[in-house]
Amino acid sequence: MSPGADTLLAGVREKDPRAIGRAISIVEDGGPLAASILAALEHPCCEAALVIGVTGPGGAGKSTLTQALIAHYRTEGRRIGVVAVDPSSTLSGGALLGDRIRMMRHALDEDVVIRSMATRGRAGGICAAAGAAVRVMAYSGCEIVLLETVGVGQAELAVVHLADLTALVLAPGLGDDVQAMKAGLIELVDAIVVNKGDQPAAQALLAEMQAVAAATHRAVFCTSASDGTGVAQLAAGLGELADTLRQSDRIALRRQAARSIEVMDWALELLRPELKAAVAALGPLSGEPQALARLAIARLKATEE
Repeated sequence: MSPGADTLLAGVREKDPRAIGRAISIVEDGGPLAASILAALEHPCCEAALVIGVTGPGGAGKSTLTQALIAHYRTEGRRIGVVAVDPSSTLSGGALLGDRIRMMRHALDEDVVIRSMATRGRAGGICAAAGAAVRVMAYSGCEIVLLETVGVGQAELAVVHLADLTALVLAPGLGDDVQAMKAGLIELVDAIVVNKGDQPAAQALLAEMQAVAAATHRAVFCTSASDGTGVAQLAAGLGELADTLRQSDRIALRRQAARSIEVMDWALELLRPELKAAVAALGPLSGEPQALARLAIARLKATEE
């Protein structure tokens, strides 16, 4: 390992916020120390953290619920990490929704590590970067990492596959329950959370989700994240669910599947510059795009032989 990486990782283990942030930035951007840092993260302590996905349509209150879960876990003395996957700015490539701003109440807590990660307009690569960020947080001693997505698009749902277990957050009045079922979201998650439970239509949505859950063997919870109602019960339920998944080896199997996804994403990221150059070498583009892509790949292979 390079001396620079060794020093940086020592800072991560000592829970230095600057070291943690820098380590995540390096692995996300593929900096010179990235390979050394990623190799060091293959450590048993990085397998100890429980990764909980929090997903669902916009307006369901995911960020508020995430904040409430952080507050609850902190009362238990747990060190918490949050990786929030946001849509990207088309100008800067950065995240549009800064979770350090949305979660300002926790930003000064040294035992809460929050990182927003941009999708950069594509699904490829975000799983690799998010998975590495989760391991950096675990390396710094985080016992639970909340993996929050801002929507249910392709990139966000791909990231959910990195979680040990996932909760789908819905809220009354959005019409999202039917859409979620149509999109097959119920099949991808382990728990359903009806948030904003203090609203008049919440009980109807809860009853509907309980019927769905009974048929699909999913856990259902009701919360009002704004005042903390039901959050303790949700945290306890997620803990029990995690224990059940561990006992059946399902978490271990999910982590193997997640590693496969990360490997594929890293492969795409590493090939991206060469593929971009191969496409540019084709000159002015005209014709069927897939055929041109195949030609670019063929030329790239030829240069490697």
